[in-house]
Amino acid sequence: MANAIRALSMDAVEAAKSGHPGMPMGMADVASVLFTRYLKFDASDPDWPDRDRFVLSAGHGSMLLYSLLYLTGYPGMTLDDIKRFRQLGSPAAGHPEYGHAPGIETTTGPLGQGLGNAVGMALAERILNARFSDALVDHHTYVIASDGDLMEGLSHEACSLAGHLKLNRLIVLFDDNGISIDGPTELTESTDVLTRFEAYGWAASRIDGHDAKAIDEALAKAQTSNKPVLIACRTTIGYGAPKRAGTAKAHGEALGAEEVSGARASLGWAYPPFEIPADLAAEWRLAGTRGTPHRLAWEARLKASGLREQFESALSGAIPASLGPAIAALKQKLAGERPTIATRKASEMTLEVVNAELPNTVGGSADLTGSVFTKTKNDPVIAPGYYGGRFVHYGVREHGMAAAMNGIALHRGLIPYSGTFLVFADYCRPSIRLAAIMGQRVIHVMTHDSIGLGEDGPTHQPVEHLASLRAIPNLLVMRPADGVETAECWEIALGEKTRPTVLALSRQALPTVRTEHRDENLSARGAYVLRDSEGRAQVTFLATGSEVEIALKARDLLAAQGVAARVVSMPCWELFDAQKPEYRAATLGPGTIKIAIEAAGPMGWERYIGPDGGFIGMHGFGASAPYKELYKHFGITAEAASAAALARLKHKG
Repeated sequence: MANAIRALSMDAVEAAKSGHPGMPMGMADVASVLFTRYLKFDASDPDWPDRDRFVLSAGHGSMLLYSLLYLTGYPGMTLDDIKRFRQLGSPAAGHPEYGHAPGIETTTGPLGQGLGNAVGMALAERILNARFSDALVDHHTYVIASDGDLMEGLSHEACSLAGHLKLNRLIVLFDDNGISIDGPTELTESTDVLTRFEAYGWAASRIDGHDAKAIDEALAKAQTSNKPVLIACRTTIGYGAPKRAGTAKAHGEALGAEEVSGARASLGWAYPPFEIPADLAAEWRLAGTRGTPHRLAWEARLKASGLREQFESALSGAIPASLGPAIAALKQKLAGERPTIATRKASEMTLEVVNAELPNTVGGSADLTGSVFTKTKNDPVIAPGYYGGRFVHYGVREHGMAAAMNGIALHRGLIPYSGTFLVFADYCRPSIRLAAIMGQRVIHVMTHDSIGLGEDGPTHQPVEHLASLRAIPNLLVMRPADGVETAECWEIALGEKTRPTVLALSRQALPTVRTEHRDENLSARGAYVLRDSEGRAQVTFLATGSEVEIALKARDLLAAQGVAARVVSMPCWELFDAQKPEYRAATLGPGTIKIAIEAAGPMGWERYIGPDGGFIGMHGFGASAPYKELYKHFGITAEAASAAALARLKHKG
């Protein structure tokens, strides 16, 4: 059975003249034991909620997964697909891509990410188990990881958290082959991996990864562990290849016709390329049905459960109809009371409303709970051995936090959000990008969003981060101007089931600029006219977040000089760009001088302000000082904005 995986893998890579045959050939024995004896799944129902999750964190070895999906009978992965490995339109992509075929639980390839996702999946399983009991939620998360996964810093963050939280349903099978792209891992690595994981609070052991009995015994023992488990499987990369086995040459390139022929001989595989003998194919397909009785028994339990409606609602990810009126009521309250508050505080107020209506949100923070305000009142904290809460203290692990959130979202049943500072989006960016690729609803609350954070200085003041995040396709970047817009942005983020969101929020207090209540979510347009001109407009100020206040003051300064100006609030460029051309043109103000105001870098604003427009913002890094002094020092003021408009009007006129 393992040789069937090896043959398909080397044949597919050889046909494509591209790929990584070594890992699938080396880990075929481990994967065969796992899929035929331990992994709880039913190939005929790939989305069965109580299935075990299998994550191929070593995504370069994608042919291992594609072979398993085809052999066990998953729909969506055919032999023709495998013959077209790495070709346009084939679900058998170079690295596993979530959504391309059933059974691919997450997009992997950037090393460490799959492992981080798996920690989130294992955490989601424990949280849902606490809510719905063993009868409905009782499964494991298995990972095949490489030495590269364990070298990446993300693995330290995620695995440390898993050990702390005692996620004993997480089992990692480490492909301990001693080879990396550059050669033997001893070139760069001398870590005692088992001791490292034991220090995290894991159970760790080493086995012969080609000994089916040893693999079986290790997996059997892992089922009873009260800790997460690492099994280091000593394997030979490219197992069976006569010259390349055990060498770096087996890692990332096709073996070549001569080596493939030699591997067939050494493995005793006497079949043409892509041919699986009928008896062996039948044995693999039988393995794909092994979980059917378990699934049918689970479905009977679900049908009889008093928690069925609640469980199915959680899995659907649907937002209750009650949220809209609750958000509208909060907006009306804010518009009436007109508080001067930071948008991070407005986010906390909104979360109180959100979490009262949505039982399936799970919050968190990267050791900044008192600064990012992502923990609502009376929300119990998830702790080692206690999973009945809805808030995670991720610690100073932004990279691991973001990856785990992706795993929580992929698992289904929970809506993850968490908080850190916007400048630390750099630590979260790889996971945010993957959430965008996979189309996952993951919400990142990122506060201290500009030089407005003040005294912490340029290391903590984001200036390029909004532009870099806006460059990621399928990501919403929202920077609300006040409490009303913050509530609207949260409503939008929760309703977005196919893309992640970053909420960029202020540290400093901001006045309420939306003083007239409207039930309509104006922020959903991406940009809208907040304050129109008195008379025919000559100038349009475009601003986001904390600079909308400055734009309003600049408008008043121009009005005092007889110049009519309008103010457009632009909380979300991505949503604005999706509006009809007529709306975009009318909002931007045809024929007006456009001045953009944002306490960040100018990149991207040119498409809105045009060649004759002006930008008031940052053109370098910040400085350490009280924020009001910084705004004056860097010229981000109403006076500077109005002067820029007048200068352009004079030039135009």
